Amino acid sequence: MTTETTTTEQKQKPKVIYQRGASEAVYGFGLIGACVYYFSHATTIVVGIIGFFKALVWPAILVFEALKFLHL
Repeated sequence: MTTETTTTEQKQKPKVIYQRGASEAVYGFGLIGACVYYFSHATTIVVGIIGFFKALVWPAILVFEALKFLHL
């Protein structure tokens, strides 16, 4: 009887499917674009490395500057 209960419980568990949105693709293209921009304007290796880290956080910088512009 224990195996029947376990089998019944396993059949009743809902299957959870995680779907990802298009935001990951937008961030990925933005990251590539920001890297190209910062690397093309870099004059030294150090500036290029700093540009890479800026490219990682460009959405936060964008939102910060937008809120600063809107005075919020």
